[in-house]
Amino acid sequence: MGSLLFAIALGLSLVFGMMDVLNLAHGAVYLSGAYVAVAVVGDGAGMAVFVLAVLVAAATGAILGGALAGLTRATPHHLDQALLTLGVALVIAELLAVGFGNDVHSVAAPAPVDGGVTVFGETYPVYRLLVIAFGMVLAVAVYFLVERSRLGSVIRATVADRVMVSALGINTGRVLVGVFAAGAALAAVGGVLAGPILGAQPGLDEKVLLLALVVVVIGGLGSVRGALLGAVLIGQVQALGTALLPEYASFMIFAAMAVVLVLRPSGLLPDRTAVHA
Repeated sequence: MGSLLFAIALGLSLVFGMMDVLNLAHGAVYLSGAYVAVAVVGDGAGMAVFVLAVLVAAATGAILGGALAGLTRATPHHLDQALLTLGVALVIAELLAVGFGNDVHSVAAPAPVDGGVTVFGETYPVYRLLVIAFGMVLAVAVYFLVERSRLGSVIRATVADRVMVSALGINTGRVLVGVFAAGAALAAVGGVLAGPILGAQPGLDEKVLLLALVVVVIGGLGSVRGALLGAVLIGQVQALGTALLPEYASFMIFAAMAVVLVLRPSGLLPDRTAVHA
């Protein structure tokens, strides 16, 4: 659950922390990816078809992210951004409900990994172990991209001083659209990966958006390491709460966020280059 939340919340963290855009359509983009899995994978398919679903979802998310970047470019205030992206989210959710109905849809894990493996005497689903591995690989890849690469330097410089970067001949508009599109693509891919675990149904976008916002707040805006730490923490709190005290599971998530905010108002590992309102 922590790995899934990381893949979903990372894009939201980068967009909000670096671009200072409050994107409440992030959950709807996730749900779009989940329904891509329903349409492409369905009740069962091989690994190649599942990878195809991931690629289609990533492309869908990137297109939606690019469109959202264009829509929010002229709305610098957070309230306007929230209202605009919330409206887009409602439209997307309604279109998905029209296309797929209001039933709960399940997605089968790829046939080669739809089984269990024994580790230290305990049996674990292979697919869930792969999701954990994906989250770790994604964390390392995005960290080096943002923190250690030339492209990451351009992105952070654009956030810090857009006018100066423009003076150097770099198209900052494309940089910001690229960050938005990448963040949305991650959300859509998260929808595909979560399909075999959470399925797809109306209203799931709201739950996922809420969890992603909690992860972003706990981890710190724009921080890859913070998003990973926050996702793992909330994933554990949610899993333990659901198993031990199901009636208080939601309360435990927000209680954890409240404790972190009291002790670390900027989050556990905030990015110093992130934009703070």
